This record gives sequence, C-alpha cells and structure tokens, in this order.
Amino acid sequence: MSGHHHTEPTGDTHSERYLETRRVTLIGTAIDLILGVIKIIFGFTANSQALIADGFHSLSDLVTDFMVIYAAKHASKGADEEHPYGHGRIETLATVALGGALILVAIGISWDAIERLLHPESLMVPGMLALIVAAISVLAKEWIYHYTMAVAKRLRSKMLQANAWHSRSDAISSIVVVIGVGGTMAGFTYLDAVAAVIVGLMIAKIGWDLAWSSAHELIDTGLDTEQVEGIREAIMNVDGVSTLHMLRTRLMGGEALVDVHILVDPYISVSEGHQIGETMRRMLIDDFEEISDVMVHIDPEDDEGGAPCLGLPLREKVLQQLRDEWGHIPASTQIEAEVLHYIDGAVSVELLLPLSVLEGDVGHSEQLAAQFSLVAEGVEGIREIKLRFC
Repeated sequence: MSGHHHTEPTGDTHSERYLETRRVTLIGTAIDLILGVIKIIFGFTANSQALIADGFHSLSDLVTDFMVIYAAKHASKGADEEHPYGHGRIETLATVALGGALILVAIGISWDAIERLLHPESLMVPGMLALIVAAISVLAKEWIYHYTMAVAKRLRSKMLQANAWHSRSDAISSIVVVIGVGGTMAGFTYLDAVAAVIVGLMIAKIGWDLAWSSAHELIDTGLDTEQVEGIREAIMNVDGVSTLHMLRTRLMGGEALVDVHILVDPYISVSEGHQIGETMRRMLIDDFEEISDVMVHIDPEDDEGGAPCLGLPLREKVLQQLRDEWGHIPASTQIEAEVLHYIDGAVSVELLLPLSVLEGDVGHSEQLAAQFSLVAEGVEGIREIKLRFC
C-alpha cells in the first residue's frame, strides 16, 4: 500500500519564485556592471593591479547573473510528463556551473598576479584613488550579498545563495585590495600583487565549496543527520504508526523529497492505512518547510530485510484452493465475505458468516471452526481460518 504526492508548488508559486529571483539578480547585475567598469578604469588610472583584477571579477559576475536568470526561468517550470518531479535540478546544475566559473576567475586572477611577482619590474604602484574605489566596492557588494542571501533563504534557493556568495567574494576581494593597496602605498610594492593572489585563492575556495555541494545534490545525497532525525521523530508521533524504516531523503533545487516505509497494524482496513499515510504525508509537508514531496509505503510487517510473503499466491488462487477443500461444509455456501491477511510468510483468512448458520446453537460455532481449521491444514501457505458471525 502506498501513497504518493507530487511537488506541491503551483504554477503561480513557480512564477513568483522566478520573478523574485530575476528582480534580485538584475539589481545585482546593475551594481556589478557599474562597479566593474569603475574598478577597471580607476585601477589603470591609479596603477593598481589588484583593483584591475577585482574589476574583472565584478564583470565576471555579469555572466553568472545571466546564468542565474536563465536557470531560474527554466527551473520554475512545473512538473510535466517528461519531468514528473519538476525542473528543480536545473538550479542545481547552474550552481555547479557558478562554482566552476568562480574557480576559473580565481585561476586567472592568481596567474596574472604570480606572473607580476616573478617579474618585479611589472609591479604597479597604486595611489589613493584605488583605495577609495576599493572601499566603495566593499560596501556596495556587501549590501547586495545580504539582499540576495535574504531572498535565497526565503526561496530556499542554493543557486541564489551561490550567487550571493559570488557577490560577497567580490566584497572580500575588495577588502584584500584595500589592504594590498594600502601596503603598497606604504612602501611594500609587492603587496598589491600578493593581495591579488589571496583574492584568487579565496574565490577558488568559495567556488569549490558551491560546486561540490551541488554535485552531491545531483547524486541524491540526503539531508543532514539532524534534519533526518527530526523527520523520523515527527513520523513516529503520528497516531497509528508503529515504527518506520527505509527513510530516504534527497534534494532537488532546494526542495527535499522524502521516501519512507511505515509499519501499521496489519489487521486494519486498507482505507485506514491509507488515511494514516496521508495524514503523515500532509504533516511532513506542512511542518517542514523544505519538504515538498513525500512517498509513503504502508507495511503490515517489517520487510526491511526481505519480503517474507513474496511468492505466496494472490487472492483468486488462494480462494479457489480453499473452495475446493471446504466444498463439503454446508456453511461454506453462505460465506458473505473473505478477508486475507498476508503476514509472516503465510495467509490468515477471515470468513464472514451470517448468524443463521448456527441454527440457534452457539456451540455449533466451535464445530464449524474445527471444520474450517482442518481445511487450513490441508492447503499449503494457509496459517489459519477464522470465522466471524453477524
């Protein structure tokens, strides 16, 4: 028995997510463009290699900004026939690409700076203007980082978080530029180039962390242990759930998908088991913000180590074998319903009979029970036959 629910967000929700992502990214794009041009121009004017490198870093953000907008537009599409779980993994792929872009930018910055360190005659001596521009860049990029990160957390978007860190890497690099330019102005001419190398290393570290984290998502790495334990505890608190196993989680574009097997009383009805599963599924989606989809499998017994009832015949074959055996019992012609329970590698059968078969003699029920028990002993795979009278 199982219940499945596809990703919850509606088309309107996806559209709002895309529009908000586009808005915050376009604001960042405008700032990146302005800062990049200013830093490159004043980097040459003020003779600061680190500021020039920082300017190209800002311009590189334009590429990733447009990548974010493109990915957000396509990732916001809902589920369809070819993509039943939606398009959230597009965000994940874009985050990996963003991390890779950061690493490439870092390599370029560091390579150029090391080349200049190896050739001291090419080192630049920056002026006060470079210091002022770098300081302005720190303030501007730190603001866009906080703005973007706030939206990213609200939308649970790793892609926006990656882009926010892309912005903060620019702010961090500008801080290092301030240190490098200040040191060079104080007479340590190599500090500007050293600062550029440090900027490159920091950017590479951020890029690697983002790409590595998203690569794990692509191979269905689960939620962290603390989150999984929270989910487990919530499931166990649902009325009717005896225990659970095979609790699995994975991420898709910032949203969590959950698969779980829950054990319920094997003698309850199918509809009650389904109700327990649906109640649990709805609770997880409502109480855990990151969960958008839950697959619930209802078990009558613990089958984690195997399926003990696998290979047993299904209903029609079981009943046909039993009818062949109990045909000589007159009461068998008045059976109103048969209920089969597949438990512990055998079938338990409940038969519903009218009170009239007892012919007013309650003791007759014991005789009937004995007759049907003999039938059970003669059919392989049948554990018992119980009689119910109404």
